[in-house]
Amino acid sequence: MLSPNAERVRRRRDVLRALGLRPVQIWVPDTRRKGFAEECRRQSRLLRHDAHDADVTQWIEDAGDTTGWQ
Repeated sequence: MLSPNAERVRRRRDVLRALGLRPVQIWVPDTRRKGFAEECRRQSRLLRHDAHDADVTQWIEDAGDTTGWQ
């Protein structure tokens, strides 16, 4: 027998599946890992003077602009 919480989760997942959705698991970097922050700084320093960085940054800002969205 499932616990009340497990039953609630099962029902919710059943509803989502009925809506045509499926669960997806993704793996992301562990930001708590020793050395993570230093690696971020290292990569940032490498890109500091990259010729394409300004273009990429502008594209990201443009893509994230929600002005006029309703």
